[in-house]
Amino acid sequence: MLKSDRERLKKMILLWERLTAQIGEHQITKESLMTDEFSQWAVTTPLYNIGEQVYRISSDFKAAHPELPWAMVSGLRHRLVHDYEGINWSVIVEVVFDEMEPFISTVKTLI
Repeated sequence: MLKSDRERLKKMILLWERLTAQIGEHQITKESLMTDEFSQWAVTTPLYNIGEQVYRISSDFKAAHPELPWAMVSGLRHRLVHDYEGINWSVIVEVVFDEMEPFISTVKTLI
């Protein structure tokens, strides 16, 4: 059964909330994310799941909300899944600690 755009948005929010809880619980920092394999694994799975939800949101919904970087988030998923060995961890640190929270905050306003 296909999920609605609203269900996908809710799932993205839930995934982000779980990820931020794990970041706090395991004291993942910008520095540890650069080098610690556990931290990297813990962060990448929720990120690519968020990207998958974004990828599957309808084109009409994305077009109605062009202020959000839909293509960047779904593109991140593609890189995490298909080019794991080529990941630039500086970019992931920026996404996790600077860019994803404002994205998810905006997503919350769309529900």
